[in-house]
Amino acid sequence: MSDVSPPQVAARPLSRLSAMLAPALPGLGLAALIAALAIAVQRLSGIGALSPLMVAMVIGMAIRNTTGVHPALAPGIALSLKKILRFAIVLMGFQLTLAQIGEIGLRGVAIVALTLGATLVFTKAMGRVLGVERRLAELIAAGTSICGASAVIACNTVTRGRDEDVAYAIACVTVFGSLSMILFPLLAGPLGLGPQDYGLWTGATIHEVAQVVGASFAQGEAAGQAGTIAKLSRVILLAPVILSLGMMARRRSDGAGAAKVPVPWFVFGFLALVLVNSLVSLPDALRADLGLATSFLLAMALAAMGLETDIAKLRREGLRPLALGAIAWIFISLAGLGLVLAL
Repeated sequence: MSDVSPPQVAARPLSRLSAMLAPALPGLGLAALIAALAIAVQRLSGIGALSPLMVAMVIGMAIRNTTGVHPALAPGIALSLKKILRFAIVLMGFQLTLAQIGEIGLRGVAIVALTLGATLVFTKAMGRVLGVERRLAELIAAGTSICGASAVIACNTVTRGRDEDVAYAIACVTVFGSLSMILFPLLAGPLGLGPQDYGLWTGATIHEVAQVVGASFAQGEAAGQAGTIAKLSRVILLAPVILSLGMMARRRSDGAGAAKVPVPWFVFGFLALVLVNSLVSLPDALRADLGLATSFLLAMALAAMGLETDIAKLRREGLRPLALGAIAWIFISLAGLGLVLAL
């Protein structure tokens, strides 16, 4: 008979887990603290369109480029950028349902999908024309065409850009998405767009969810609902885009003889939770808690990204990526408007 009791056997995995997590605790604690501060700043500001993700990244960058980051924080920062980020993306599935796609109808789905696909292809092509490094161009394309900062950090799991690339891409989508939020409500009247068409335009073209909400509800409840639903339908397309980018990256790595890009299995977890959320009615309080947890974990990942971002390297990227972000913003705005009017 074994001298080891069942409680001792059960304690062994926990002991190993504790040993693995212990070195990461300082970095995890700092990332969590920054995330909590970013969410508090957003709420106290009263600015709904202010993304706590962007605030968390800026705070992290400020720490990295002033006081520096102690080497003891590195394991926790790395864990936030990998495991916690992927888990947060999976949890995003609880914020979406397949029924949301049906609510905007076949016309709305066509506008969203065509605008997203055209912008992704156009931005990557313009990146080559402007001489923007491929990985940075892909991140700008993903952030512009899908859902801003969340798409940038999610797609970077397969694109594998540098932290400075991620920071630059997030800055682009934040700046130009904010411009859309300000300008679009002013253009609704002159363009003769009704609430439904205006909402579809905002949801299919503006970068961040919060920016879409700000711009679409400026034209009333009907426009706001249409814009929000169109935007959430667009977010669902994050999964096939990540899988497509991953397949392209693996083909490139095979050809170059480099290490293979890992399969983004977390995307299937995201899709599974979208399906669960579509079939099971969750209590509103639980849904709100899950949304807060998702935002907090994403903010932790962005805080970690900021803690690894060197502003001096960011400056060396130059103005060409910014020009690419501007061109992509103009393209998606006009393409979405053209499809709304044509269809």
